[in-house]
Amino acid sequence: MTSSSFSIIHELPVHDAVIETLSAQAFGPARFTRAAHLVREQGGHAPALSFIACREEAVVGFVRMTPIVIGVTKALMLGPIVVDPASKGMRIGAELMNTALAAAADAQYPLVILVGDEPYYRRFGFQPVAPGRIILPAPVNPARLLARELTAGTLQEAGGLVRHVNRA
Repeated sequence: MTSSSFSIIHELPVHDAVIETLSAQAFGPARFTRAAHLVREQGGHAPALSFIACREEAVVGFVRMTPIVIGVTKALMLGPIVVDPASKGMRIGAELMNTALAAAADAQYPLVILVGDEPYYRRFGFQPVAPGRIILPAPVNPARLLARELTAGTLQEAGGLVRHVNRA
């Protein structure tokens, strides 16, 4: 996807260092203790479903998707998603979200979850998960555990512990 001021492309291994720098700037060292990080640490993200945003050859944002299982339901965990503060207000985050969600649908994943602010993610179709339905490996504020169905009815069927697909 290309806009007049930035382009969205698949993430490649060459982007790892700048992604780490953007993550450190956005979340600091506490990111390593968060529930979502603990899931991603179990086996890594899916590069084919992860994207970067570039402006004038510089990486200014990224989104990653991690393949997970919730109980027995195949799903994805979205995140992190980061946009360089100098590039905020250009709809880069929205385009990264839309691109990642479209790729997830194309890959026939039925459900995407994330931990984030519901007022922001609501516009992308995310809704709160009923408390206790989906369990992450560390505590999270239940109001911040959100899901978007890509196949109707999947959230009703999904329940239990979130594990990386490599640990299923």
